[in-house]
Order: sequence, then structure tokens, then C-alpha cells
Amino acid sequence: MTRTTDDPIFDDIRPCRDEEVQTEIAKIISDKTVTEGILRFRFGIFAKILPFIFRPLIKKRLQNMLGHMKTVADFQDLVASYMKHVIATTTDGVTYKGFDKLDPNEGYLFISNHRDISLDPAFVDMALHTNHQKTVRIAIGDNLLKLPAVTSLMRLNKSFIVKRSVTSPREKLKELTKLSEYIGLSLQEGQSIWIAQKEGRSKDGNDKTDATVLKMLYMHGRATKESFPSYMQKLNIVPVAISYEYDPGDVAKAHELDEKERTGEYHKKALEDIESIVNGIRGYKGRVEIVAGEPIKDGFETPDDLANLIDDFIWTHYKLFPSALIAAHEEDKVSAEDKEKFAQRMQKCPPELQDRVLSMYARPCFNRRKAQSSQE
Repeated sequence: MTRTTDDPIFDDIRPCRDEEVQTEIAKIISDKTVTEGILRFRFGIFAKILPFIFRPLIKKRLQNMLGHMKTVADFQDLVASYMKHVIATTTDGVTYKGFDKLDPNEGYLFISNHRDISLDPAFVDMALHTNHQKTVRIAIGDNLLKLPAVTSLMRLNKSFIVKRSVTSPREKLKELTKLSEYIGLSLQEGQSIWIAQKEGRSKDGNDKTDATVLKMLYMHGRATKESFPSYMQKLNIVPVAISYEYDPGDVAKAHELDEKERTGEYHKKALEDIESIVNGIRGYKGRVEIVAGEPIKDGFETPDDLANLIDDFIWTHYKLFPSALIAAHEEDKVSAEDKEKFAQRMQKCPPELQDRVLSMYARPCFNRRKAQSSQE
């Protein structure tokens, strides 16, 4: 019997199904962490003084907002509405390119650079939604699932789990094999997937594809006795370049890199990933551009070859906004207004981290030059 993504073997990593929507929503509404978080965010000091008044109001509001939802599509319509609000209030506009050329009946494996935990796949989804195409299943690390309500939210938004926390070599191989099969079967079923080009965000601005990710994707192909080029062609890999004029997490990333260099390690706070998600959503991003390429069908034999093709696309199509040009000392192409805007942002950055932040913004310019020189 041919296996599908509905097979029970995938139950511990797959997204939510329609018949599970009400159960997951009930978990969110009854979660004390959600209620307390909204209390602090919306009502500030009044939440501490009169919590018994506001808690029932928040639960009622959540019930009104979520209680009527019956399908994953219902929830994603709400996410799309919220994303439109995020775009309107935290960006100076978003541009989508290339998505209109994709076949809405095909399943694609979108592999993008990774700057923001939740917004990178959310912007890909918005690009597809805008072009009346199916949204993606999103690969997320289990490090993000420390709160039950977050797990429910992620599963409702078509996320599937990458078990990064597994340490036993045997268990790790088992989980990666299952993950590879799940992704391969999803694509065969016409369901698109989003996955980052490497584990974790690019903290230093260097968008580099990890060939290990591609080797994981091939595990299912190897099990079915297909060659690497043959199987990877079938995955309909579409490289995506995601460009933010300003990164809401730039200082936090620079701080992490600085601490690692000074002490040899960096210890995350208990809910730091959740904080990063919230700050990424709420923070100012300036202009944003999302560019999708054509499916990669040839020009590679090995994982390293394919990684280079993905890198070349991302480096060539990353939008060099004024923030990148100024940081790379290409100010002659930038208006006085944009120079002043960037200078004001840098003034808010701790002096000891400014060089790292500048390097982060400049790196895409250097990668562009590298891509162009390799094509000559």
C-alpha cells in the first residue's frame, strides 16, 4: 500500500487537520499564558490592578475571534488579514515577484534565505495568497514549541515539526528519514513546502545554503533508489530571495554574535525565540521584497552544486536597499533622506555593536559581487 502524508507515522510532526481545528482553538482560548500576554500587551498597569475584570473579557474576545472557525483555511484567512495589518503598520510596502509565473496546480519546494523566524514563510504565504495559490506547509524547529498555545498556533498555520532537539544518532537518523519522506510525499500530493536554506536564521547577514539540508531532502530519494539529480528535480525546488530594508532583530543578532565571540558560547533565555517572533512581527521593516525563481531542473550533480545554484539566485535577487548600500560604502547611489534615516537608526544601536550591525547590512552587497564574478 502506498504511503501518504495522512499515514499515522507522521502524526507527531504533521500540521493540524480540519477535524482538529476546534480542539486546537480551545487550547489557545483556555491557555493562561495567552491570556496573561494579551493582558500585559493591551492593558499594561491596569492588568495588574484589575486582572479579574479583564481576563473574562479577553477570553470572550478570543472566543468571538476564533470560536467560529471550522477549517485550517478559516484560520489562514485570519492570518492573512493580520498580515495585511502588519504590512500596513510596520513596512513601507511589500513587493512580490515571480510567484505569478508558478503553476497553481503544482506543489513547489520553496527554499529561501532566513532572516525572521515567522515572517519569512508568512511573506511567502502572502505572495501565494495574493496570486490565488495554495499556501505552504512550513518547516519549523521544535525549539519554537515550548508553549502549548504556540504549538497549537503553528499547527493551525500548516507548520510541520523538525525535531532539532533529538540528540541520539539513531533517533536523529530515524526522524530525518521520516521528515524527508513527509516533505517528498507532500510535494507529490501537490502541497507546497517552505524550508529555510539552513538551520537557524542568518545572524551575520550571510545567506548561505547548507548542503546538509539538501542531503536531508534527498534521503527519501535515496531510499527509493533514485539519483540525486533525478530526485531533486522532482521536488520542484524554487529559490526565494527575501529582503528586508531594516531587520527588527539586527541589534539582538549582533548581541548574540558578540557574546559568542567574547565568551565562546551564547545562552538563550527560556522564551527568547518567542520574543524574537513577537519583535520581528511588531518591529519596523522598511521596504520588503520577496522574489521567487523558476524551479531548478538542471545544472547540478551534487548537494554542493545545488546549494551554489540556490545561493547564486538569492545573492543576485536580494534587493539592495539603501541600508545595504550605505553599510557597504556605496552611498553615491543613496538619497540624502535615506542616509539620514539610516544614520538615525544606527544612533539607536549600542556603540560596541555598530560594526557588527553594519557588517550584517553590508553582506548582501558583497555576496552580490561574488555571484556576479562567478557568472563572468
